[in-house]
Amino acid sequence: MHPNPIFRKTDHAKSLDLVRKISFGALLTQGEDLPHVAHIPFLMDEASETIELHLVRSNPIARQLTTGERPAKLIINGPHSYISPDWYGIEDQVPTWNYVAVHLTGTLSLMPQSDMHVVLERLSEAFEQRLTPKPVWKMDKLTESSKEKLMRQIVPCLFHISQIDSTWKLGQNKPEDARMGAAEGLKTYRLGVETETLSNWMKTVPL
Repeated sequence: MHPNPIFRKTDHAKSLDLVRKISFGALLTQGEDLPHVAHIPFLMDEASETIELHLVRSNPIARQLTTGERPAKLIINGPHSYISPDWYGIEDQVPTWNYVAVHLTGTLSLMPQSDMHVVLERLSEAFEQRLTPKPVWKMDKLTESSKEKLMRQIVPCLFHISQIDSTWKLGQNKPEDARMGAAEGLKTYRLGVETETLSNWMKTVPL
């Protein structure tokens, strides 16, 4: 997380709303020498207290969980982009990168393997609903043999959230005119698929 407190004033509700909308992140646990990382889709409960996900059984994180719950962190990246100092319209500025990121800290544990089918159904239902009016894909489209093979390969996990940290670095440390100029620069040059979102957010801070 960026140490400047001006970028860390966004309330948890807004950050968690972003987490829920993205529903994809990097899950980290500590290994013997280096952290283990898995990139996973997930589903957060309505109370924003727990997150359901699944891992391939052979994943190092899944193997760790066979001995009990583990401390873990989940990193969710929002819109981000390079910012040219030319866009500020003021002297003595340098290049930077604006971004939004949320870090969730907590504990990760295995759920009963018997819950695997229900977890998969909840995850697929949530993401399929985003494709409306497309008909929702259902697990019953799989043959029993394919379903059984899949269930043997993956394990359901539950992440309990204990801490929320977020950085919304949107130019809050610049004069308003300079921030608006950078937002317009982003909108003009469209450096990435999410830069328009970032541009709009830069225009509405403080959050």
